[in-house]
Amino acid sequence: MSLTRRSLLASGAALSSAALLTGRVSATGIELDGSPTPWASPVGGEMVVYSGRNEALVGPLLEEMKSDIGVDISVRYGNTAELAATILEEGKNSPADVYFAQDAGALGALAKAGVLAPLPQDLLDKVDQRFRSSEGLWIGTSARARVLAYNTENVDPATLPNTVEALVDPTWSGKLGWAPPNASFQAFITAFRILRGDDAARKWLEGMMANNMTAFDNNADAVRAVARGELAGALVNHYYKYEITREEGHDIPVENHFFDPGDVGSLVNVAGVAILKTTKHTEQADAFTRFLLDVEAQEYFAKETAEYPVADGVKPYYDDLPPLDQVHGPDIDLNDLDDLEGTLEMLTDLGLL
Repeated sequence: MSLTRRSLLASGAALSSAALLTGRVSATGIELDGSPTPWASPVGGEMVVYSGRNEALVGPLLEEMKSDIGVDISVRYGNTAELAATILEEGKNSPADVYFAQDAGALGALAKAGVLAPLPQDLLDKVDQRFRSSEGLWIGTSARARVLAYNTENVDPATLPNTVEALVDPTWSGKLGWAPPNASFQAFITAFRILRGDDAARKWLEGMMANNMTAFDNNADAVRAVARGELAGALVNHYYKYEITREEGHDIPVENHFFDPGDVGSLVNVAGVAILKTTKHTEQADAFTRFLLDVEAQEYFAKETAEYPVADGVKPYYDDLPPLDQVHGPDIDLNDLDDLEGTLEMLTDLGLL
């Protein structure tokens, strides 16, 4: 995450608690309708959150949440997959009440392990079925789409392929970048394996490598290279265009290309939240999950992180971002993105990690 993005998030935290509690101002600084929050009476008590979302990204929002719901929230930040493994290792002795994950795959792994509590139906109904557990065990809080970010000065959009698999064409040799260490890239490869099989996924990766892909440690650096004209495009999440634009302080020559509906290259993944079966703070955990789907938090994700809000009635902040109901990734149960180990083994075997 860039320093600029950090400072923007920090500035959001500077909004006064009094203003937030009135319901007149959201975490993004956008005026609301003045209606009271669902926590007019503080819940009280305490709880522990294991967060796979970065502290610089969501820390300001969680600090505001403490005031809004009146709960003393202790947060343990870490890698999403590692925290999920920790929860499984801790078992019934886990101090965690809530798991706030960067990726649906980790949530799916915990759901399959039987350690998550069912969420209330009225909460689940706030989000489209494709962005929550089919068994009601976790719910998405924000969404991101995989795209090909391309340079508008060097690439004719009419030449962009309809499928991610078409990028193995020699036409794109030496012109594209990716970031194999990125968790979203790994989730994309996991989806590829599920939909096409391991052999097809490996063949595509080998074809892309033969096409002289440029590897980066992170998506942001890949998009910067596209903006400088060093590459025609990069396979990333949709929001990096907006992050780099903020960082530079002016428009950059980068646009997002969405592959055809149903293509694995347009995978839509979510960050999400779940309550552990072992929680002793049910009321506090429920208030935490509800806050993340309320207008204030959803607008925070829409503006400050340029992610898609997933709760009904909240629109994307950026006008050029297509509505989420118009972005159709592959037909896949996000719970099934839990086989990260198999993906890491494949990427390591190919020398990409």
